[in-house]
Amino acid sequence: MNKQPIGIFDSGVGGLSIWSEIKALLPNENTIYLADSANAPYGNKTTQEIVALCIKNTELLISKGCKLIVVACNTATTNAISVLRARYKVPFIGIEPAIKPASLQTKTNRIGILATKGTLNSRLFAETSKKHLINCKIIEQVGEGLVPLIENGKLHSNKTKQLLVKYIQPMLDQEVDCLVLGCTHYPFLIPMIQEMTNGKMTIIDSGLAVARQTKAVLIKENMLATLPQDTTHQLYSNTQLNTIQILLASIPKNVALKFKDF
Repeated sequence: MNKQPIGIFDSGVGGLSIWSEIKALLPNENTIYLADSANAPYGNKTTQEIVALCIKNTELLISKGCKLIVVACNTATTNAISVLRARYKVPFIGIEPAIKPASLQTKTNRIGILATKGTLNSRLFAETSKKHLINCKIIEQVGEGLVPLIENGKLHSNKTKQLLVKYIQPMLDQEVDCLVLGCTHYPFLIPMIQEMTNGKMTIIDSGLAVARQTKAVLIKENMLATLPQDTTHQLYSNTQLNTIQILLASIPKNVALKFKDF
């Protein structure tokens, strides 16, 4: 099974931030990535709608022989991963906002969380926050409008910058020193956030932690590709392939972009 691909899906192109970390940490692994951009964002959908979309994505990845599936979406993880794990035999790796690392790094005990409505309102998020943020003040902010802008290739637009100022400045005013990014689209905004905050915030996302957990599960299940091979990476989108090209800038030769109506 070692040559079978790792499957990754997200409500669009945001999960490429996770895919990039997995690709870097596991250079011998093949991957298949699904960008469900036609249904982005997931954050404003009902739990039933999110679960249905996750089942659709999972079954497509399983049909392509994926040995493990990474749910590269915070909203999908918090709303659907328990259903997926109960329904399918393949291992699943989920994503949660990196609340625990933030609780260990904050010096002001004030933590900002920028996430989608679906993530902030989920049971899993509430439980994780209650467990790790007992002595911290949490400033939650729904990143309304950011995902569609990133999906449409407007990462560096004035509208994106205006929204970031609107969402981040109140956190600075309240002495937040750790900002948790609770959506896989948001790491693409890190350079802009760093410039805006002038080093006053530590920005925390889950990408590397997810890649490490993926590796650990592959080792545990004896599915890790340990020998060098000519790897292939298939990126599927059901709309806006040009946005993937913008985010990845230069596409390596072993990465194939494909349009698929799923």
